[in-house]
Amino acid sequence: MKRIKWGRIVAVLLAMALMLTACGPGKKEEVTKVRIGEVTRSIFYAPQYVAISKGFFKEQGLDVELTTTAGGDKTMTTLLSGGIDVALVGSETSIYVTQQGSGDPVINFMQLTQTDGTFLVSRKPVTGTFDWNTLKGTTFLGQRKGGMPQMAGEFTLKKHGINPQKDMNLIQNIDFANITSAFASGTGEYVQLFEPQATVIEKEGKGYVIASFGVESGKLPYTVFMSKKSFMDKNSGTVQKFANAVQKAQNWVQTASVDEITDAVITFFQDTDKEIIKNVVKRYKDQGSFATDGLIDEQEWNNLQDVMESAGELKQRADYKALVNNQYAEKAKQSVK
Repeated sequence: MKRIKWGRIVAVLLAMALMLTACGPGKKEEVTKVRIGEVTRSIFYAPQYVAISKGFFKEQGLDVELTTTAGGDKTMTTLLSGGIDVALVGSETSIYVTQQGSGDPVINFMQLTQTDGTFLVSRKPVTGTFDWNTLKGTTFLGQRKGGMPQMAGEFTLKKHGINPQKDMNLIQNIDFANITSAFASGTGEYVQLFEPQATVIEKEGKGYVIASFGVESGKLPYTVFMSKKSFMDKNSGTVQKFANAVQKAQNWVQTASVDEITDAVITFFQDTDKEIIKNVVKRYKDQGSFATDGLIDEQEWNNLQDVMESAGELKQRADYKALVNNQYAEKAKQSVK
């Protein structure tokens, strides 16, 4: 009986040893590093920070390195030179690259925001319904020429019968980082600001948010994850995992409360008051700025080009099918719950 018993034990031990050998000693799931360059640090990009803080990228086996590459031109230069793998920036930059004749096109594959993220801020409070015609003859602090915020702003002004170059004193020579302080110190009667700067100005009593350029200009593929075609061809599996993580974050943001979203992104904005973050999250969530999925709609793509054309920044219409690849977003939307 003892021989039989020990024989069984030996057999079990041998089987376990074979299993361990097959698995390999200490073998772990492979982790892939992905370098993201974001055009700016903004609560506007809340779903991206949620994907990081909630561990959605890690669940996909991705080790994300996030860098803020201030400005669309710098972000695109960093992407084209290989300094980052994925850029989070406005779709217009991929069109500019194509217009310059790049042999390795930049492909939009996952949309993050679907409206402009700026607001019209007045130095004085507005009583009653705001009349856009009151902007005529005033000094207006705008954004960088050729950038999506400025183009969406001009598109909105023209929609309301205002010629930005003729009907107002348009200031565009102030660096993006200094626009808020310039307005706070007395320059201009109106200013176009991103959040949280718009809310900060309100809290300090130096201005009042009176309109949303995001609501006025309509849906656009405003901020999109994109990469060089060569990178995507070689790393298709990684791009799909990336899209899956973003989609999970988008799903989460849609159902989460403002407080929950604030808690998820607050570590990325340690110098910003929590109440301000909550206010900004609510404002963007209420106006539908966060895309519900990564699909880049052709009609919205054409709307983007209408905005660029109106601003005189489009040499020729860019082919939607050549610069947009929705296969990763489609698969993520179907498979990620």
